Amino acid sequence: MRQGGIGECLRQAARRLAVLPQAEPWLEAQLLLAEATGLSRAQLLAWPERRLEETAGGARFASLLARRLGGEPIAHIRARQAFWTLELQITPDTLIPRPETELLVETALERLPAGASLKIADAGTGSGAIAAALAVERPAWQLIAVERSATAAAVAVRNLARYAPTNARVLRADWLASLAPDSLDAIVSNPPYLAEDDPHLRQGDLPREPVSALVAGADGLDAIRGLLRQAILCLRPGGLLALEHGHDQGEAVRALFACHDLTGILTRLDLAGHPRVTLGVRRG
Repeated sequence: MRQGGIGECLRQAARRLAVLPQAEPWLEAQLLLAEATGLSRAQLLAWPERRLEETAGGARFASLLARRLGGEPIAHIRARQAFWTLELQITPDTLIPRPETELLVETALERLPAGASLKIADAGTGSGAIAAALAVERPAWQLIAVERSATAAAVAVRNLARYAPTNARVLRADWLASLAPDSLDAIVSNPPYLAEDDPHLRQGDLPREPVSALVAGADGLDAIRGLLRQAILCLRPGGLLALEHGHDQGEAVRALFACHDLTGILTRLDLAGHPRVTLGVRRG
């Protein structure tokens, strides 16, 4: 890419990034140039005429841009991703946290008493995003970030050590199998929920993300079925269960909740108006 002012370099990069499906060209160009130069996005926009060579980041920017044009997720290139109020470490071993999942955080914050000493599990925590966000917002809560994958758990350990060293911990386990009956006040989870033949698996960043964090059987509901069987045993009476799911799975997930002695079942919509989080309470 021809060197020049920062503004022109951003415009050129955004034009090239526009060919990628589901990309945000202008934002991604800024993020990559900030990563390459060490400048903030605000500085990049404030100094559009400054020549890129002066930042000593021109060659690095070209390298990062080439990786993105090759299909590598920008979160993997930067090794971090914004979620809630946090900036989390990310590797290819974890699902990239997405804005839709923040609805799970909002649901728990709204439904559970802020000052109570609650024990809450984030089942299938991945990078630890949900557990970290809740632990930061509610210091009185104790978060258990449950993860089966050793490599993903290592990422969660680093994120929780940074953001919630006193009230969150990682537990290596197969979902909730290692937790005692009637031991949890709430369970939150973003489990795998894509069907094996879902066309989205070939789109955007998904081909570069761990299949085990995305796919759950022929209809995408296998992980939710298994999690429900364990959750109803681990929850205390009156305990909250909140799960993220696909935009077309709300009705099916509500039906599964109803089969597991949960009450007050409802589905919340994400910012795009899609059914995204279903919640219920264990009968007392």
